[in-house]
Amino acid sequence: MTSFSQARDMFKLQQQAKKIKKELKNIHVEAEAEGVMVTVNAEQEIISIHIPEETPREKLPALLKDCLNRAMKKAQIVAAEKMQAVMGQMGMPSPEEKKFGN
Repeated sequence: MTSFSQARDMFKLQQQAKKIKKELKNIHVEAEAEGVMVTVNAEQEIISIHIPEETPREKLPALLKDCLNRAMKKAQIVAAEKMQAVMGQMGMPSPEEKKFGN
């Protein structure tokens, strides 16, 4: 059975998660390769793709793949850092602390 304290903590955690989700939409990260630029938000949604006219068409798939993968990884890191901050505020161990038993 869930105690009142646990329920209150869960509610606070849900509120913080909603707030962070809004913040993540407004955080943009970029990755660039040979002039091709991809921008994604920390929710891992593509915001924009810029391809210079002089980019060779045969290189485009590889350049886009590279940029998208790097931008998504950056977005994941930003999101994880934001969530760790909330978990710390709630007195919950971060995934690193759980892994190492700290």
